[in-house]
Amino acid sequence: MEMRRKDRARDEAFSLALIDRCTHGVMALTTGTDTPYCLPLSLVRVDRALYFHCAHQGRKVELMRTCPKVCVTFIGGDSPAYLDKGEYTTYFQSAIVTGTVHEVTNNDEKILALRALCQKLTPQAMDGDKFEQAVHRSLQATGVWRIDLEDISGKEKAPKAI
Repeated sequence: MEMRRKDRARDEAFSLALIDRCTHGVMALTTGTDTPYCLPLSLVRVDRALYFHCAHQGRKVELMRTCPKVCVTFIGGDSPAYLDKGEYTTYFQSAIVTGTVHEVTNNDEKILALRALCQKLTPQAMDGDKFEQAVHRSLQATGVWRIDLEDISGKEKAPKAI
């Protein structure tokens, strides 16, 4: 899809950096009806893939297995403002990715994804063998999914420099 405000478009490097600093994104899935399904997820990027964990069953898992095309939106900044010229606006940064989601069944890839996710979200709790103990206890009960990135777009509206 083509962006209407091309002056706000940002390059892939901007989008990837934004994804890397966001603690979550909102994933949209199709339900096969006229009602979409969107949910927030804790995500981590490893190369050109996003990873997240979840249960092995439930509505989200059923929908991903039925139609694996997804869209994820990240918001990195959101600052409403009133401008002296009598206008309201919002300064923002966002990235939208589309891709195909795959269940990760290989334990090595699952551990890689979970380690990256924990390192991103809880780096203070990665010392010693905390991660190894936790992953040993929960690996089989934890579902891990990978979104292979196919399209990435970034957008920003920033205050004009004075």
